[in-house]
Amino acid sequence: MQITSKADAGAHFDRIVAREVPGRRGLQAWDALLRAHATLLRQLETDLEIKTGLALADFDVLAQLAIAGGSLRMTELADHALISRSGMTRRVTRLVHEGLVRRAHADADGRGVVVRLTKSGLERLTVAAPVHMRGDQELAVLESALAKVTLDCTFG
Repeated sequence: MQITSKADAGAHFDRIVAREVPGRRGLQAWDALLRAHATLLRQLETDLEIKTGLALADFDVLAQLAIAGGSLRMTELADHALISRSGMTRRVTRLVHEGLVRRAHADADGRGVVVRLTKSGLERLTVAAPVHMRGDQELAVLESALAKVTLDCTFG
């Protein structure tokens, strides 16, 4: 099927939606959820970066390490922070360069890599956490609403 205009593309999409989502039930809710997610993440990222110089994903890595008692295997850290393993490797490399974390060999087998929060990393987290938590407090209503529709699922 060749689509020749924007109107044709729109009509084609409308037919798909009508076939797959009878009465368009839930489509606006799905769109609102995706827009809210993107907007909130952008705002949290911007606030944190402007006020502390720390990226939201970096904050999450430091926070996950602190929550875990200061260290995690690289694979566990990637799972906790919801980042791919290759993405985590690049992020940890940057954080090591900044002195916020360090790498070490796992005690048990020496093959795995453990990421440890440094004193500087903990200090940076201590400064950034209040800024981030202020933003999180505004999300309480959203959390309550989403908790009602959250499904138990895992990724990947």
